[in-house]
Amino acid sequence: MNSQRKQIRQSIASGKTFWFGGAQDALSALLVDQSDFDGVFTTGFGISASLLGQPDMEVYTLTENAALVNRIANVVKKPIFADADTGYGNVINVARTVREFEKAGAAAISLEDQISPKRCPAAAAVTPVVSLKDGIARIKAAVDARHDDDFVIVARTDVTDPSEAIDRAAHYAEAGADVVQPISRTFSSLEELKQLREATGRRLSLQLMAGTWMAALSREQIESVAAFASYPLITLMSTVDALQKNLAALAARRTGDAGDLPVGQVTMKEFKSVIGWAEMEERQAHYESN
Repeated sequence: MNSQRKQIRQSIASGKTFWFGGAQDALSALLVDQSDFDGVFTTGFGISASLLGQPDMEVYTLTENAALVNRIANVVKKPIFADADTGYGNVINVARTVREFEKAGAAAISLEDQISPKRCPAAAAVTPVVSLKDGIARIKAAVDARHDDDFVIVARTDVTDPSEAIDRAAHYAEAGADVVQPISRTFSSLEELKQLREATGRRLSLQLMAGTWMAALSREQIESVAAFASYPLITLMSTVDALQKNLAALAARRTGDAGDLPVGQVTMKEFKSVIGWAEMEERQAHYESN
């Protein structure tokens, strides 16, 4: 695990951008791991939907989130960047959150300055935040709590006023955050993101989602400011779209024929390859034959 953290730490130091594919469960994380992405981002929005079937309003707990990250860490080889929401309470809770995600196998986490329980800014109309003093305290507690100095702390500010967001992010960087993350609706241009980077002395973490202005940025533009670039919801939204279309087609058909659906399906052979069926059988046979 330390090698994965060092990989991200070295990427930040070198000026490269680490690209993450979003995942909400072990299977989607495995598919991201098998793709050409650099790492896996575990999205709180997706975890809430996949684990509980509920909106991202911090309904799930620290232990549920960390347990899922640990299950993902057991099957992927690439670094994990985990959404740790607000840290699940006061500064004591934040410290525990950091240690739990370290133990779970994450290489980096993001912590936001919303009031707990939070609401995802991609969906909520209003996202109340804690005071600047409390936001700084969260980051200081997180930095002091980590056992591995290579474990990356990303400070996210959810304030929507650009000047305030820059000021908060600068304070979080001063408190020890390694990377800072804005929400997309706070800023409206690449130039503003460059101002954020310059004011904080930190490279950025960007969440790239359909329907936001950041979706129009080129790879070169993103990499000019970002240490991390993530597509947090692509596997979740793709899954929902595919299932809705195929389920509707099957419900209308109601026959034994489950082929020729609107969205294609992998074969059983292909799925067994994805899930590592042959490797597990070989491992079992190796031990049982001795």
